[in-house]
Amino acid sequence: MNNILRYDVLILGSGAAGLSLALKLRSDIAVAVVSKGALLEGNTYYAQGGISAVLDPKDSVDSHIQDTLRVGGALCDPEVVRLVAEHGPREIHWLLRQGVRFTRDTQGQDPSSYHLTREGGHSHRRVVHTADATGKEIAGTLDRRIRERDKVHLYEDHNAVDLITTRKLGLEDNRCIGAYVLDRRSGRVVTLVARCVVLATGGASKVYLYTSNPDVATGDGIAMAWRAGCRVANMEFMQFHPTCLYHSAAKSFLISEALRGEGARLLLPNGERFMPRFDERAELAPRDIVARAIDHEMKRLGSECLYLDISHRPGAFIEQHFPTIHVRCLELGVDITREPIPVVPAAHYTCGGILVDRQAHTDLPGLYAVGEVACTGLHGANRMASNSLLECLVYSELAARAIEAHMTRPAPEPEVPLWDESRVTEPDEEIVVAHNWDELRRFMWDYVGIVRTNKRLRRAKRRVDLLRQEIIEYYSNFRVGNDLLELRNLVEVADLIIRSAQSRCESRGLHYNLDFPDADPSQRIPTILIPAGYRPRCGV
Repeated sequence: MNNILRYDVLILGSGAAGLSLALKLRSDIAVAVVSKGALLEGNTYYAQGGISAVLDPKDSVDSHIQDTLRVGGALCDPEVVRLVAEHGPREIHWLLRQGVRFTRDTQGQDPSSYHLTREGGHSHRRVVHTADATGKEIAGTLDRRIRERDKVHLYEDHNAVDLITTRKLGLEDNRCIGAYVLDRRSGRVVTLVARCVVLATGGASKVYLYTSNPDVATGDGIAMAWRAGCRVANMEFMQFHPTCLYHSAAKSFLISEALRGEGARLLLPNGERFMPRFDERAELAPRDIVARAIDHEMKRLGSECLYLDISHRPGAFIEQHFPTIHVRCLELGVDITREPIPVVPAAHYTCGGILVDRQAHTDLPGLYAVGEVACTGLHGANRMASNSLLECLVYSELAARAIEAHMTRPAPEPEVPLWDESRVTEPDEEIVVAHNWDELRRFMWDYVGIVRTNKRLRRAKRRVDLLRQEIIEYYSNFRVGNDLLELRNLVEVADLIIRSAQSRCESRGLHYNLDFPDADPSQRIPTILIPAGYRPRCGV
């Protein structure tokens, strides 16, 4: 395939943000959705906990707002927090209309109500869920609905190479007009052109050695937007989920925070509970506090893992509310109804990302960003549990309305060149890519992880600078492949994380530096990195 394919809207990413946006656009708009793997292979599918929304009459939007602001370390945008919290109930009802089946409250007096759980940082039960497999239910529902849309073209097993901008084509008026996309099955690069391009590519937690994320979470959208001239913000705030299953055969298996919401206790190897020593909220403290506490105790004791115990709850309750976790742990020889679960922290969520406004516009006209790839101002220095899927849904709605307004304008028809491979050759030593990938993830885990120091950050910066030069040279001379594209993007994101961490001389939220252990009120501002050649955005 070597022709240019044109659409009204090109969406890169197929998680909750990308698919819900495609479904919320008018049915007469021609849409292309690009998915790096199968449509379901993304973070949304693996989300266990749920979606935070005010559905209980005893709860309130103001309470949801205050909880989010408190967890966010004084860096959230209060107006964005209110916007998202107020939209929560209508987005839950939108999912219900799509066919999502949330768990009902079988113990309550109203059989039509939904079971709500409580997670870290929340002052009320406000997390609506489908047992412990909410993401699987949402992703499966959206997958079925999107395949019913006539004007939506799906490109599965395709990986974006880079954005196409008019500046790259030599035009003065810069805007995003499409993307070059690698067909992973054929190895050919497809040229997709669109009036609007949406990045919904998720986060970058695969930059770390240990992560709860699937392999596709390699920061592609953040890196592409940065190369195209967009600002990024708050990249130092990488969230580590406190409890991933520690087992040699359990790659990236998350143990939902909802267990702690239902009374699970964190224990040392000797069975001693320790979280009350770190925070009065104990196991229900925000994730940054719990992850640091676990990290501290593991290092103090020299332990490979700690333990999460919910075995004091009735077995039938555990099997009903956490069937996925119960079955998976049983497969690995752990009966969570009778014994504690071995757990460790792992990189989980990218709180920063591409800077966007309240309609999901980036700095580059024609380019939008929704979901984990974007920095909206909702999460601040630390994301509150189950606010992420909510943000995906709310901003997909805001972006859909902005894109539809844009469709009323005349469509530009720039001349776009096909992808040129005439001066590259087949890779000669692909082992170089594998070695660089491994080195990057290891030094990011060691030096830019849960606890940082100035010395560790300097070491990481020296290493990432060397790696980037090697990777740029490799990318320039050899035919692109999936591993090379992901490594190129990961090293770009790693550099952004390190630079952001070096610029914040304090500890706040998810960024904890032993050389600056206290928060500095003068640094209650977002960390914004500006790319070379950046120009302030005007118009869309």
